[in-house]
Amino acid sequence: MDALWLFALLVFGIVALPGMDMAFVLSSTLADGRRGGFAALAGIVAGGIVHVAMGTLGIGLLLQAWPAAFNALLVTGALYVGWIGWNLWRQPGALGEVDAGASRPASRTFLRALATCLLNPKAYVFTVAVFPQFMRPENGPLLAQAIAMSAICAFAQVTVYGGVALGAAGLRQRLVHSASGQLAMGRGVALLLVATAAWALWHSWQRV
Repeated sequence: MDALWLFALLVFGIVALPGMDMAFVLSSTLADGRRGGFAALAGIVAGGIVHVAMGTLGIGLLLQAWPAAFNALLVTGALYVGWIGWNLWRQPGALGEVDAGASRPASRTFLRALATCLLNPKAYVFTVAVFPQFMRPENGPLLAQAIAMSAICAFAQVTVYGGVALGAAGLRQRLVHSASGQLAMGRGVALLLVATAAWALWHSWQRV
């Protein structure tokens, strides 16, 4: 239990840091409302469960042994998020044309969120650096440990990113009648996505 409490503190600290997942939940909520934000949140949580499964199977250790593969994941994730940000900058109306209904199917938002989470370099760094410290055979069956850690990760994501979605949904209502505010918010989220991608690329370059 002491190990799980420490793991929970680490997870909440990492999830609370602004990054790809948070930016995607924010942009999805502003574009499609609360429904879009919650669909994005569901995709992020599903991706988090996949990361825990990968840590359990030892894929994180495999990536650590092959730095080239790890850097490839960093670059792929960064380029994907940068592409989303660039398209949003070129067409701020994708975020700025706020209306009462959702402009994209929730299923599409869910799949894009899942892809964003799976390509998130921060999650792989966490898997490689932290999981081996808490997931050990002497602590009991690995499956039971994986389930407990998955529940902790999911709870942290729902708490933090759910709060982001609810806050952004309230902001979205205030932007309905402000064209300039919509444009500024679209540009701001685009810059956030591009800056996140640049940070990830820089991190991968330093590892070369």
